[in-house]
Formats: sequence, structure tokens, C-alpha cells
Amino acid sequence: MVEFDHHAPEFTIDPVRQYAELRDKSPVAWTESYGGHWVTTRYDDITRIARDDATFSSARNDIDGIAFVIPESKALPQYPIELDPPQSTPYRELINPLLSRSAVEALVPMIAKHVTEVIDAFIEDGSADLVHQLTNPVPTAVTLDWLGFPREDWKRLAGPIHDLFAAIPGSEREQRGGAALGFMGDRIFQLMHDRREDPKDDAISWLVAHGKAFSDDELASVIFLLVAGGVDTTTSLTGSTLVHLANHPEDRARLIREPALLDVATEEFLRKFAPSQSMARTVMTDTTIGGCPVAHGERVLIPWIAANHDPEVFPDPDRVILDRDPRGHLSFGIGSHRCAGAHLARAMFREMITQVLERFPDYRLTEPATPTESWGNQSGWDAIPVTFTPGRKRGTPAPKTTTGLDVQVLTLDAVTPIADGVVSLRLVGDGELPSWEPGAHLDLILPSGKVRQYSLTGDPADRESYQVAVLREPAGRGGSAEVHEVLTPGATLRVRGPKNHFPLVDAERYLFVAGGIGITPISAMVRAADARGADWTLLYGGRTRASMAFASALHEQYGDRVRLVPQDEFGHPDLAGTFAAAPEGTKVYCCGPEGLLTAVENTVGDLELHVERFTGGGADRVAPIPADARAFEVTLVRAGHTLRVPANRTLLEAIRDVVPGVPYDCEEGYCGSCETRVLAGAAEHRDSILSEAERAGGSTMMICVSRCATDRLSLDL
Repeated sequence: MVEFDHHAPEFTIDPVRQYAELRDKSPVAWTESYGGHWVTTRYDDITRIARDDATFSSARNDIDGIAFVIPESKALPQYPIELDPPQSTPYRELINPLLSRSAVEALVPMIAKHVTEVIDAFIEDGSADLVHQLTNPVPTAVTLDWLGFPREDWKRLAGPIHDLFAAIPGSEREQRGGAALGFMGDRIFQLMHDRREDPKDDAISWLVAHGKAFSDDELASVIFLLVAGGVDTTTSLTGSTLVHLANHPEDRARLIREPALLDVATEEFLRKFAPSQSMARTVMTDTTIGGCPVAHGERVLIPWIAANHDPEVFPDPDRVILDRDPRGHLSFGIGSHRCAGAHLARAMFREMITQVLERFPDYRLTEPATPTESWGNQSGWDAIPVTFTPGRKRGTPAPKTTTGLDVQVLTLDAVTPIADGVVSLRLVGDGELPSWEPGAHLDLILPSGKVRQYSLTGDPADRESYQVAVLREPAGRGGSAEVHEVLTPGATLRVRGPKNHFPLVDAERYLFVAGGIGITPISAMVRAADARGADWTLLYGGRTRASMAFASALHEQYGDRVRLVPQDEFGHPDLAGTFAAAPEGTKVYCCGPEGLLTAVENTVGDLELHVERFTGGGADRVAPIPADARAFEVTLVRAGHTLRVPANRTLLEAIRDVVPGVPYDCEEGYCGSCETRVLAGAAEHRDSILSEAERAGGSTMMICVSRCATDRLSLDL
């Protein structure tokens, strides 16, 4: 028994330390706060509880109020989070298609439009409160616009939603927020009625058209939860990240230098600054947690933030490590109640952070940020006052292309040696391929499951093929060796992209600096700059002339504009002299080994520098399809379909053709979103979640990476 109150003022100051001290003292502890409940602090205990809906329930049962938080909240039902499977399943199947990866990609232009509009409103002032003028209005506008609320509702609802999540339970502020949201309930019913009469291209129209099996009260509950879950959580994450970057300028500078890092860093920010700090469950049958007996009817706090800081899972957990690979963080939860809006939250967060770093990167806090009153259930900020160099309005940006997250299967048409230790791969599809611009890269999912990034080197006008070049690195992690030793013409490869975090901006003068295999993105940029009629030069260094891919072709085509510096002939390139001779306004683009990038950063002076770094990001990822995969049949019992899953498709992909609402997120077997009951047959488990006992039991599987160990499966879908 301990004295512990996760809503106490001192808890808000440093919740991570409070949980860490409790983990060291008693990782499973009882507190008398709020009628008495258990507090868990270890990652393994929290994941087990969150995944075991039968033993640890999210439903109200006999509790007068929302039971998935402590203390229970006196609010209207919120489906499906307040239901356990199988009751929650139809609700998840209804909303999942609206929040799938591809559905969110379609929302990216709308998200960018709202972020641009919000920042335009204050960018010329040189000062702002980033909560009231950015992190609160953007998620509110995006979520309500997507759902179909009229524009006049956005500002009216932004404040009350924030108050509801920011207040101490039972406080006047919480009551004020709840009262103001009574208007939202009335609006939801009105919009459902209007959309039945006159459907629009919005989420509420989708819900009333596809949710005819649900009552209006049930649909209203779903819509309320979509608003509540989509708004203040993203406000919290973005605010915490902006405060961190203000207080850690080295991290801010690195993200500006290496925009490609933001994808990996997003997950680290989620791990470190989990917006939803904790949830709760009710024990449905006598059991144990970490060896400690717990009884039917008792309440259990499961703090995601404690799991995210468990040093047994995340070494040095108090540090933000931008290129850490924190797979398995629990900021979106785990299991059947994992956040359905994870893709939308990431998209809003990335757009806000990207525009801040692009448009007012020198922002600084004028005084310490003000945290919200309670960080017991959700962390956040009431005020983040900043000043910055005033900027210009942008207006509405051009629509963005898709983010290149979907997988396509391409055929390896040719493998050609082009330099010592370097081969060129030519990949073709069944028809025209997605377009790309210089600086773009592909994610190649190799037969072993290793995922590697390679820059596109060909002609963007060629829509029939992609070309990349790969250096064999004997001291690498095995990806390049696999390319050189395993891949042969005729092989199929799963590819994500193109994605571009290293775009070539318009300029009158360019200075390109390449080292070794770093020539791959630079070669495409050189051709593009020349086609634009820009003034450019290329400084290209390598170990030997024979090891420098494209060197002869570039020199023959462009003459003295290309300076080749083989190290065995001339030593290291004269970077300082090269930059000193560059005219003012020259934009420098550099790609190569870390030593070259660091040297360039230290000598480039006042010239505008753009660099490309590919981060390893920790452990290798799981192959969606193993090299020895074979076809099998799967019966989806509730849908009444039997499907053939070919060897070159994942089980998830095949199921999505019939059940588009099937939940999924990571597609690498670590988040638990796609866990599905196995009714017959044996699964070939390839996830990183199930215990050995669970695998042996064979009752569930992760359909994103796991397959069939025999010829047939029957699933509860």
C-alpha cells in the first residue's frame, strides 16, 4: 500500500519520476486514492492487462461513469472504447475504413491547408501562444472539418474540448467544459439528420450511410469519441514536442538539417510525451498482476507513460533520442482498444512540426510554458508563449502528393555493376509508376525482411522504371550484402515510396557535394539543375576513381563543372576553399558518409545547406512476407468468405479486399492492432507481441505479418 495520487499537483511537475520511484519501490501497488485502486508501472504488466479484455474490462459494468479512467468520469457513453470485444468489434469495423493509412493520406492536403491558414494568422506578428494559436485550433479544425461540422463550430468547440481534458477531475473547469459541450451533442444529432437527407463528402455522411445497424445514440457516441480522441491528444503531443525543441536547440537544429529524421523522431516524441498518460481497467475475475493477487471488481491504473519509460524496454528512457527506434511504445495503447486515429494524429503532428521548423525555426519561449492542471489522465499545456522573427504568409499550399506509405510489388529487371562494389538495380511494374522528384528514395523490403532506403538515380521522366544504386558495405548490417548476393533479374521486390525528404528547391546557383555512394541522389539533382538552366558545380569525392559510381558519365557529359577528387590521387576535397569561392546565395546540397557531412556542416559558413542522412533506426524490421512464403486459404467466418492468400501477399492485404474495416497500424507485428481470433487451423506466428504460451495456445494471431502453418485458417472476421 502506498500514498499515490496521479492527479496531484506535484505529479504534474514530473509524472515520469513519480512512476519510476514507484516502480523501484513496488511495481504493483495499492493506493486508497479515488476509492482504492491498483497502480502498475512495468511495461510487461501494462501490455498484458491492456490486451486481456476478458480479465480486465474497459466497460462500465457496475460503475457509474466512464470506467476507462480513474476516477470515473460522469459523461455520456463513448463507443467503442467503453465496450469489450466482441461488443466493440462492429464499432471498430465501422470507423476503421475512415482512419486507414490510405484514407488519412487523402486528408494530407486538407491538413496542410489548415496548418498554413492558422500559422498565416500570426506569422507576421513575431509572437504567438502556440497552444491557443496553433496546437489547439489545428486539430480541432482538421477533426471537425473531416467529420463535417460547419466552420462556425470550430472555434466554439476548441476551448471546451481543451478544458475537458486539461482540468482536474471534478473541478469547476471540467464542469464548464462539459456544459459547453452540450452544444456539440445537439449539433451531432442535427448533422446526422442533415446528412441522411443530403449526404456530403465527409465522415458523418459515411457513418450514417454505413452505420444503419446502429441507433442514433450509438452513432452519436462514436462521433463524440472521434472528436474527443482526435483533438486534444494531438494538441498535447505537439505542444510537448515544441517545448522540448525550444529547450533543446541541438535537437531542433538536427531536425532542420535532417528533415528525414522526423518520421523516426515522431515515434520517439510519442514515447516520451504520451498525450494519454493513463487509462484504467476493472478486474473481472480473480487473477494476478506481476505475481500480486488482485480481486474481481477491483480497479487497475495502466499508465502508458510508465510503460514508455521502463528502462528494461527503453534504455536511457528519460532522454529524447531522435533516431531511437521506439517500436512498441504504448502511446496509442495496445490490443483491441489501440487508438484507431493513430495515422491521423501522426499526419497532423508532422505537418505542424514541419511548418514550424520551416516558417519560424528560431522561435523561443518568452517565459516557461504553463502545463495543464492535471497530467493524471492526459498531459498537455495551457500556454506556450513564444517570439520569433516575423515571416510571410503563404496562402493555401498546393495539394501534396501521397506520402508513399503503401507497398507495391515490382520486378527486378536488371542488375548492373557500375563501379567497384556498386550495382545498379532497375525495377519495373505492370504499368506507369508513381512520379518522383530528385532527392526521392525508395524503401526496399528485401527477401530477408530487412528494410533499406536507396535514393533514386534515374530520370524522373521515365515512368516505366525506377533505378537505384547500392554499395556493398562489408561492415554494414547485411542489407547491402543481400542485395549483391541474393537479388537477381526476375526477382520480385516489395517497395514503399517514392518518398522525398531531400527535395531540390528552386535556386539560381547550386553547389553539389557528394561522397562515395552519396552521389546517388546528387546525380539526379545535377541533371535537374542543368535542365533548369541553373548555375551549378559538383564536387565529388571517393576512395578511388574506380569506386566512384557515375563519375565518368557525369564528367563526360558536363566537363569541368564536375570536379572528381579520388582520395588515392588527390587526398580529401578542399571544402573550405570550395565554400569560400562560392557566390553569395549559392545553395549547397550534400550527401555522403557521416564524416563528410560533419566536415561540410563545420565549413559551409553562411551558405544555405541541405543534407541527406539515412538513419538506421535500430533493429531490422520484420518482413511482411518471408522469403519461403507459400499460398494458403483463409475463411472469414462472420463475413462468409473464403479467400486464397497468394505467396506474394500478406494475410492482411487479402483480408482488406473483403473487410476494409479490419484494424491495423504498424504492419510489422509489434503494435497489436490487428490481433484476430483463430477459430481453426494453425498460425505461423511472426509477431513480437505474443508470448510463447500464447503462441502455443494458438487462439489469436497478428494478421499483418503472421501466416498459415498449414493449408487453411478460419478467423473470427
